Amino acid sequence: MLKLRLLNMLAPAYFFTATVITFALYFFFFIPTIFQPPAIMIHTFIFLYLMLNSLGNYAMTIWYPSETTSESTIPLCPLDCPDRVDAHYLRNDHHFCKLCRKVILKRDHHCFFTGNCIGNNNMRYFIMFCIYTSCTCLYSLVLGVAYLTMEYSISFENPLTFLTLLPLSTGYFFIGMISGLQFFLVLMLYVWLGIGLVCAGFCCQQILLVTRGQTWCQLQRGRLVQSHGMWRTNLKDVFGSRWALGLFLPVLTVKVVSKNDGNLSQKFN
Repeated sequence: MLKLRLLNMLAPAYFFTATVITFALYFFFFIPTIFQPPAIMIHTFIFLYLMLNSLGNYAMTIWYPSETTSESTIPLCPLDCPDRVDAHYLRNDHHFCKLCRKVILKRDHHCFFTGNCIGNNNMRYFIMFCIYTSCTCLYSLVLGVAYLTMEYSISFENPLTFLTLLPLSTGYFFIGMISGLQFFLVLMLYVWLGIGLVCAGFCCQQILLVTRGQTWCQLQRGRLVQSHGMWRTNLKDVFGSRWALGLFLPVLTVKVVSKNDGNLSQKFN
């Protein structure tokens, strides 16, 4: 549990550090080197739109937690507790998160990057956060490759170049053949690739579960839930009636409140 709590503090710091570095590299290195007017304005708008949507949905995921205020029971788990180390199943899709120390409605999982649980209130924002974070990282990856090609004459025509770039750059850096900036940029390429692929995988997994009307906790327990209807209905339950607006802006599309340990969903029309 101590390791999980430490990860719960380090993961948000890692995310914000990568965000600040991405901002700095884009405006101080990529923009002046790669683009010329009017392309500068176009690519700046694209980058800011992706980044602000990612940060906006990140904030919404934290701002609208899925905890309930109508239940404050803290369960005592025995040593042979069958539940995962980070959560304890209560009843009616309620979970007590041992990291948040709160009762979560329709808990899906605990996200270490946001530091809270993903459930019925913030699932839509988490999915959009994954989508825009993945797009931002892959877009930054493309710009990073273009910058290395133009500034350091590194050719990426050979598909094996990207696979061998990191080990070769590490060796060249320690023997003094390349600068620290070039080595750092190579590292950031792999950071963007890793975060982009992980977020894309999370997004696909969560959308699949949402269309089935299921959560990750239910899937782990081997529970088959009764769907509200077709997959479109399940998506609307999460994304709300204003789902089209929510795809482009981090706005409130679904508001869920708890009352008497039950879920009362209010959709904006």
